[in-house]
Amino acid sequence: MTASIPGSPGTPDSSDVVDRLLTFAYRGWIVSCGTQRIDGGLYRPVVFCRPDEPGEKDARLPVDTDNAAYASEAEALRHGEQQAMRWVHDRTGGQGEF
Repeated sequence: MTASIPGSPGTPDSSDVVDRLLTFAYRGWIVSCGTQRIDGGLYRPVVFCRPDEPGEKDARLPVDTDNAAYASEAEALRHGEQQAMRWVHDRTGGQGEF
């Protein structure tokens, strides 16, 4: 049984996240990337990371750039995927492998 991440897709307080999700496993973490529609039809990535093994906390990643708005949902998802991989990589000690 896996615990849900507060504010993650599929939980009651995630109404701002668009239905399309990209979910993948990377270095022992389960990553879910979604998007949030913001002003002017732009999209912001919304990224959640859940450890595959107990011992680490679930995380909703913060916006990682000052201007994190993208013209398409696909572009925002792609950025969220890259952000998640960097975040996990930094926590798993994968120096020189990224």
